[in-house]
Amino acid sequence: MKKYLFLAAFSLTAAALHAQQDLNTPEDAVRYATGNLTGTARFRALSGAFGALGGDLSAINVNPAGSAVFNYNTGTVSLTSFNISNESSYFGTNTKKNDNSIELNQLGAVFVFNNSNENATLKKFAIAFNYENTDNLDNSIFSAGYNPNNSIDRYFLRYANGIGNEGGIPLGALNNAYYEDLNFIDQQAYLGYNGYMFNPDVNTPDNTTYSSNVPAGPYYNENSVSTRGYNGKVAINFAGQFSNWLYLGANLNAHFTDYIKTYSVYEDYQDPTTGLEAVRFNNERYTYGGGFSFNLGAIAKVTEAFRLGLAYESPTWYRLQDEITQNIIVQNNGSRVVTDPGMTFIMDDYGLKTPGKYTGSLAYIFGQSGLISIDYSLKDYSNTKFTSRGYDMINDQLAGTLDMASELRAGIEYRIKSVSLRGGYRFEQSPYKNGSTMGDLTGYSGGLGFNFRGSRLDLTYSYFNRKSDAPLLTAALTDSARINSCNNNVTVSYSMDL
Repeated sequence: MKKYLFLAAFSLTAAALHAQQDLNTPEDAVRYATGNLTGTARFRALSGAFGALGGDLSAINVNPAGSAVFNYNTGTVSLTSFNISNESSYFGTNTKKNDNSIELNQLGAVFVFNNSNENATLKKFAIAFNYENTDNLDNSIFSAGYNPNNSIDRYFLRYANGIGNEGGIPLGALNNAYYEDLNFIDQQAYLGYNGYMFNPDVNTPDNTTYSSNVPAGPYYNENSVSTRGYNGKVAINFAGQFSNWLYLGANLNAHFTDYIKTYSVYEDYQDPTTGLEAVRFNNERYTYGGGFSFNLGAIAKVTEAFRLGLAYESPTWYRLQDEITQNIIVQNNGSRVVTDPGMTFIMDDYGLKTPGKYTGSLAYIFGQSGLISIDYSLKDYSNTKFTSRGYDMINDQLAGTLDMASELRAGIEYRIKSVSLRGGYRFEQSPYKNGSTMGDLTGYSGGLGFNFRGSRLDLTYSYFNRKSDAPLLTAALTDSARINSCNNNVTVSYSMDL
């Protein structure tokens, strides 16, 4: 037994690098690079087109100079109801799944210090604190249909026969090793072997090649995916007004993430000639960690009515860790066989760097009657990369599959005494060159604001739609369901002068 454990452990380093790359995909990196439009109700009502406006707590995440536009100390808290509807199409079969959640998604305050010297260059200085749930990750997807060619056995065979230079796992190790003594790659082979997915080509302890035990297709598949969690950010902001026309600001941002993905892949067989009737492969992945970024920005009053803004958002440098729990349940020859190691596999922590972002803005203010505002942003997603050792292959994938993407946001506000009417539009290009792994995003928003002299209540409805591909498994069985996601969100914010 020790001999076979030694053979399995000999290639541990190489296998661990392959495992980490299999576990983390370009889609995982993009999840932290894209984010979402969140924040206060007024900010969302104008679809986030606040780069040249300021005067809103969420606006400082676009352009940190915006806090110096405030005239008074102000605090804002926001609550959002998230609803997402996912329609899935998998080999011609259509299914639908909804998910709902309510979150306290924004909380912040700004403190303004006016200079009593009218001749001073620095007219006022502002310090702000703002927390935002930058991306609500609560979601549910269900896909089902008949795959004419590919079975889940491809996933397990890929690991059993070896995915790199380390070669396949010896049969002796599969029969004698403890699950907790194996690396992630060999754990996948262990689960597949105990799930009757494959057989050894030669029934000897030193055999390292395997063949499928799955009957011919088609294969009925189901994939249930449930995600819970958030990406959050705390911004510490500093800004000042210089003379009567220039605002400058900077943010220091702390990022944190807490994300749980639970997915279950089911497959059954129309002609179980091998005795294998059905299999369910259950996985739970918990990702957590944090990061750092900064923002710089400027707003210029070209005239009293016309404003221009320019802002830069740095890359975010994350440090993340994953924990994996798995089991496999098989119906074989009329018997139910459960292989549940009952343990959590903790991966090594790793670094991720997301791309920076540039935003140009313009706004025109019609006195006390209203305003119109436009933001245009650019982000080169191909600069996304894992910064830890052993990610060269996946970083090449990121550079080859991701692209420069632009985002257009436009908003309008019209005031009738103490009531404000608002609307917005945004369009965000796909970060992928193929435009299908994650499609373009189109969104609309509308809202109302009520000014009570010293406090304000804002209400906004926002909608956006995006299509994407969702593979059943991230390796080998990568046939994808086409997902059409429609998001309907309602945000209410209360602001008060402090």
